[in-house]
Formats: sequence, structure tokens, C-alpha cells
Amino acid sequence: MRIIAFGAHPDDCELCAGGTVAKWVQAGHAVKFVSMTNGNVGHFAKHGEELAAIRKAEVEACARILGIETQVLDTNDGELEASLAQRQTVIRLIREWQADVVLCHRPNDYHPDHRYTGQLVQDSAVLLMAKFYLPDTEALDRNPVILYYADEFAKPTPFTCSVIVGIDDVISTKRALIDALPSQFAEADSWMGAKMQGLPADPQARAEHIREWLLGRERRIAERFRTELTDRYGAEAASNITFAEAFEQSEYGARLRPEKLDALFPR
Repeated sequence: MRIIAFGAHPDDCELCAGGTVAKWVQAGHAVKFVSMTNGNVGHFAKHGEELAAIRKAEVEACARILGIETQVLDTNDGELEASLAQRQTVIRLIREWQADVVLCHRPNDYHPDHRYTGQLVQDSAVLLMAKFYLPDTEALDRNPVILYYADEFAKPTPFTCSVIVGIDDVISTKRALIDALPSQFAEADSWMGAKMQGLPADPQARAEHIREWLLGRERRIAERFRTELTDRYGAEAASNITFAEAFEQSEYGARLRPEKLDALFPR
């Protein structure tokens, strides 16, 4: 299979789907991450071109860890719009990758860059197979499956779990991804380091504290969707799963048929 994941910033794909992608790669599938912005304001000491270069290097390091491709688009952090030009960029990227599966944020989210990333993927879906639209790229011959990353937002609609993946067996890889993103999660003036209270002063202890705090998301997903884990893995195996990633099917892509679930998503 060929999977393309869109994130608003250089770290979103890694955090939202890094474990599942590690398992996809182990199974021999090809994956590409795309950051829709360059992340050039996501720090409390660095900014602009300096920060954009740092964050690009960080996700390139993550790509080497996972064994995937990665691309960072040159749109300023906080300035993504659901424009025609951006929609055409997304369509070209999905077509060029010949994607079977597309991942993105839901269109309801606290951050406008997240919302517009989801909106752009949704708006692209109906045109991916239209061969006379953007004929400079080859149209797809089938609709990809489009899925949203898990979140905890409730309005206008809460996240619905369509598929869940236990990631305990690759949690060391997900820890490595977080460790490869220090400008967000380890430096004293990083996005989380400057916001969280009571962090250790020691750089290594601070990084470990924030990393394990971040992995609380995967723990909460496993507990929140314990029934879905049990349905997919069986009661005994599910009871031993601590970390999970979940995805919601978009109505705009191909149907995620139950009989094809295990072919599309690793256990």
C-alpha cells in the first residue's frame, strides 16, 4: 500500500500516527508525511527561518527513524488557508503518491492550521479521480480511504473510532520520534517546555517528563476505546494493550469495509 499523512505542523503526523506508521513500514508499505506549514513560530525563543530549518531537520530525522519520506511545505505557521492554491497542492501530492490511504486532522480543532488541513483534504477528495482537473498530474483510478487522527474535541461532533491500532510493540519507536523533536518538547523554551509548570531543570529529565506526558494521549486512547480494542484483538490481547492510536473514517473517501480492515491496518 501507499499511505500519505498530512499534518498542520512538523510534528503532527509523527505524534498522531507514528506508531501505526512504524507498523505499516514493518509490513513493507510506503508512507509519506507532509507538513502543511513550516512551523516557524512554534517556539518561545527561536522563530522565522532559523526555526523553520530546525523543525525541517527534526522531521527529516523522524523520517529516517521510520524509514519513510517527508516533506515540509513553505507556508508560515498560523497562516494556512483553505484556498484554491492549497487545495491544488494537496490534490497533486495525493495523486503523485498514488495514495491508497490518506490521513489528516479533523476539520474541527483548536488550531486553524489543523482545521484547514482537514478541510483541504476533504475538499480535494471529490477531484482526485477527475482526469481533466489538474491534468499535469495523473488522476487516481480509485478513491483512497481517508481517515482523521484521534482528538478529544466534542463540538460540533466528537471523534468516532473507526479503527484502532495497539502500538505497545512499537512504543520505543514513538518515544524516539518525540525525542527527535526537541524544539517542541525538550528545550526550556520549546513549545511545551515553556508552557508546562513544574518541569525538571535537568534537560534530560525535562525531556523524559514531557515525553511520557505526551504518551498519556496514547494511554487515554487505549482506555477510551477499550471496547473497540477488545472487538479487534480479543479480550485477552486487548487487556495487555496500554498504548493505541485511533482513526475516524471520513465520508469523503472510499468506504472502510470491515472485511478489509486487517489488510489496511496492522495489528
